[in-house]
Amino acid sequence: MGDFTMDTSLQAIDWGVIGLYFALMVGVGLYASRRVSETSDYFLGNRSFNVWLVIGQALGVGTHAEMPVSLAGKVYQSGYAGIWYQWKNLFITPFYWILAPLFRRFRRTTTGEVYEDRYGKWMGVVYTAFALAYFTFNMGAMLKGAGKLVSVASGEVVSANTVVLAMTATFLVYSFVGGLVAAAYTDFVQSVFIIALSFLLIPIGLRETGGFTGIRETLDESMLSMVTPGDVGVFTIVMLTINGLIGIVAQPHILASVGTGRDERSCRIGMAYGNFIKRFCTIGWALVGIIVATLLIQRGEAAFADPEDAFGYATRELLFPGGLGLMIACVLAANMSTGSAFMVDSAALFTQNLYRRYIRKSESDRHYLWSGRIAGVAITVLGLSFGLFVESVLQAFLFTETIAAFMGISMFGAISWRRSNRWGALASLLVSSGMFFYLTYVEFNALLQWEAANFGIALLCGFAALAIVSLLTPPEPSTRVGPFYERLDRASKWDAETEQEVEDSTQGNALLFVHLFDLDLSGGLRELYRRFRIDLNGLAVAALVVVALIALAKGILWLP
Repeated sequence: MGDFTMDTSLQAIDWGVIGLYFALMVGVGLYASRRVSETSDYFLGNRSFNVWLVIGQALGVGTHAEMPVSLAGKVYQSGYAGIWYQWKNLFITPFYWILAPLFRRFRRTTTGEVYEDRYGKWMGVVYTAFALAYFTFNMGAMLKGAGKLVSVASGEVVSANTVVLAMTATFLVYSFVGGLVAAAYTDFVQSVFIIALSFLLIPIGLRETGGFTGIRETLDESMLSMVTPGDVGVFTIVMLTINGLIGIVAQPHILASVGTGRDERSCRIGMAYGNFIKRFCTIGWALVGIIVATLLIQRGEAAFADPEDAFGYATRELLFPGGLGLMIACVLAANMSTGSAFMVDSAALFTQNLYRRYIRKSESDRHYLWSGRIAGVAITVLGLSFGLFVESVLQAFLFTETIAAFMGISMFGAISWRRSNRWGALASLLVSSGMFFYLTYVEFNALLQWEAANFGIALLCGFAALAIVSLLTPPEPSTRVGPFYERLDRASKWDAETEQEVEDSTQGNALLFVHLFDLDLSGGLRELYRRFRIDLNGLAVAALVVVALIALAKGILWLP
């Protein structure tokens, strides 16, 4: 074992690292904001981001500080199979390759506008209400979760609420001025910090445990298995995967973080491989849990009352002066990247779907730009208030993540099934969520307790409601459905010379998800492949990446 010792107090070098991080983020955000003069810049960056910015957005917006903390705790408690609680989207990540172009072809600023295009005005309002609640609760819970972690890591030199206020003030500064452009550039920088957060503890931890050899000699073999029957079995993994696939299309920040690429290739690579980087980082989070479980046994220390103390324990026991400041900066990066994006996305939803539609219909673009800025601040303040005054944050995450999956039923109907209508869409949301909460209450005497079988039953009921109610009620008018599908069958890209959207014949027009229910197989498999070649080739390559990640996660435990 190593002879490593640690002073848990923040030292001058730690404060220097934290201060440098704050200065860097404000500087990058304000520099990027020089490009912003119109609502198209502020809300969507004019759909002109290169592939690296889209990758940074996909990784930064999708990663929060509570993720490594909760996963390390679950792995410490249940073994390596706990990785599937964050890897629930691993098997659907290849499908991001064929989903990503849709968000660009919608040609809209918000998902609320997509719902209005497909299902009419009041379904757009239903979605907007869901999305604003999603942003408010998630932002508050995310900020408070990071605040608690940083407070503990600093030896409670600063309070959790002080950390929340500092984070919020920082991303408000550059997001208010620069919108999604500033958020995208800072997300790219902060993605480096997120990767550091994932692996900073591991080399030191392995030194303390005697490497992977020491881990294998200390832990029971079941702790190193990637499937644990009765806890994280195959059925649970399948249900978590379906949950992720259905929910991802309805999460309100996805359109802005993915559909802003300059062309469909940027969107595809950004969404799929930005998330693959997160899946790679997840291996690091899981290894922290394994390292902590090993250390406690080797040192003869008592088990944690709260398994999620595992990450904090590793931080306290393993990090060196300066390293603690870097870890705090990494935690701040994971949350501020998401907070800034949520602020801009919620501003777009309010401005485009409520304010511009129903309150002030004929104002100048500059007026809507400033109304968006003010709305973003207001919604952020609501989220901040939730974070400051609500101590139990887990329920907010459970609520929003579960409802996103049930909202996603109607989005899949909108994309793939022309007969889907507004009444079926509303019924799918009400039936699936109602069934889930009923089953959960009967079994657990609680409303929010995710269980694989209950989720599966509720999801099936939701899809059945979409189909039955849509068939029993009048279809959407062809004047609404026709233009919607015409957009989904036309690729476009951003032309830097003319600064306009132009047709992009290089990407192919047919998308597999759009034609699931009207596939023409008369030409045989060769014709099918020709029509969807870009989708199918990218899907196959991404599937190989999934296999490689699983092999890496399993094989790394057998290193010396």
